[in-house]
This record gives sequence, C-alpha cells and structure tokens, in this order.
Amino acid sequence: MYSMTGFGKGEYREGGLCVTVELKSVNNRFLDLAVKCPHALAPYEEDVRALLRSRFARGRIDVFVSMSDLREKPKTPRVDFSLAEGYMNAARELNARFPAAENDVTLSFLLRLPDVVRFEEEEGEDGALKPALLAAAERAADALAAMRRAEGERLKADVLARGREIASLRDAIEVRAPKVAEEYRKKLTERMNEYLGGKLDETRILTEAAVFADKCSIDEELTRLRSHIAELYRICGEETVGRKLDFLVQEFNRECNTVCSKSNDAQLTALALKMKNEIEKVREQIQNLE
Repeated sequence: MYSMTGFGKGEYREGGLCVTVELKSVNNRFLDLAVKCPHALAPYEEDVRALLRSRFARGRIDVFVSMSDLREKPKTPRVDFSLAEGYMNAARELNARFPAAENDVTLSFLLRLPDVVRFEEEEGEDGALKPALLAAAERAADALAAMRRAEGERLKADVLARGREIASLRDAIEVRAPKVAEEYRKKLTERMNEYLGGKLDETRILTEAAVFADKCSIDEELTRLRSHIAELYRICGEETVGRKLDFLVQEFNRECNTVCSKSNDAQLTALALKMKNEIEKVREQIQNLE
C-alpha cells in the first residue's frame, strides 16, 4: 500500500556532468506530472514523464531538474572575417592618416584581436545527457516510492484499526437489534394494559410488534456491513487501493445511514453514529492512498 505524499531525490555524477532530479508528490485523483528542467534537457522531458507513469498511478508529482556541466568538450574555431576585415580597414585608414607610424599588422596581430576568432562547441546531440537524466530520475523515483510505501504502511495500520472498530460496533448493533422489538412489545403491552384496564388483545399486540420489527429490521444492512468489512481487509492486502477503498467507504456510509434511519432506539443510534464517525476517519485517510 502506498501513500500519495512524499519526496525523492536522485543524482548522476560522472566526468564533470552532474544531473539532479527532485520529486515532490501530493494528493490528486489522477496522475499529474509537472516537469521543470534546463533547456539542454528539455528534449528528454517526455522520457522522464514516461518513466514516472510506469512507476506511479496517482498523485501530483512536481519534478525539478538541475544540471552542472564541467566537461571538456571539443570546440571548433570560427573566424569572423567581417570583423577581421573591419580591423584591416581601420588599420589602413590609420596608416593613411599617420604614415610615419610603423605598420605592424600581421596575422598573429589579427588573431589576438577580440572576437576575430571564437571557439564554439560542436553542434549535435550530446549522447550523455539523456542517460544521465534518466539515471537520476530513476534514483529519485526509487526514493519517492520508498517514502510513499513507508507512509502507506502507516496509513494501512490506521485503516485496519478503524476497520476492527467498525466490526466491533457492527457486532454490538447485531446484539442490540433483536432486543429493540422485544422491548417495544413489552412497552406496548404495558400501555394497552394501562389504558384498557387489563382487557388485552394479545393478537393485536403481536401484530403491532411484528409490524414494528419488520419496519426496523436491519438484518440485510448488518449482513452487507459484514461483507464490506471483509472486503476492506482484503483490499488492504493490495498495493494500489485508493479508488477501491473510496468506493467501498461509500457503501459503508450507505449501510450505516440506513441503520440510523431504521433504529428507533437510542442505543442503536449511538452505536451507528460511532460507526459513522469511524467510517469518516477511514475516508479521510484513504484520500492519501494511491
């Protein structure tokens, strides 16, 4: 079981190239990826997205990529002939204006002038960038998954504890429910005996009690709650559970609400409300689960 919140960091360092990937994950109904990376790594952004989609199912994941490149790369000299020609024209004009000055313009002199010769990195795809980025992203994903797993196990323990409390309340309701109809029959007998002075119609009392018992019967709801509790335990044994548990909690709430509406008994209502409170706590927790 995995949480949707966590943080992971991965680095790649080799030969002066350093790529760092940081992942920050929060809750989201679906998988939402936001990638921020340097311009040099932008062509490989979709590869990072594909890697993360293969590792995670839900959550908003912010991806921050940074890079430091201190490698010595082959450079090609580029001669700015227009600039060199401009320098030569300026030299001729100066020579014409000052003929007595010595003219020492040589190729070596031109090479030393600013920006006449520039050394530029060779164009073409840098084959080291993509493997470095994906290696760092993989390590960051491993760290994020480990944190999400640890948090998920803590959430799992809490959900299972809530499940056991719900089961306990369900059993208490099952014990209390049959007594409600019997207590109603006794109260009805006492009232009729009081009003009629001992002239009771036992058949009428039994009929009224039967109608009340049928109207307040929660046997089906208790059976479904037992099934839902078993399903809760089963789902908690899986890894990706968020959507399944979200649907299951809706079913828990439906049955609990029906029990509350049918109870006609203060003790049953109190137990059902406690159950509803535990179900709500489960619902809050599973919002964090992948």
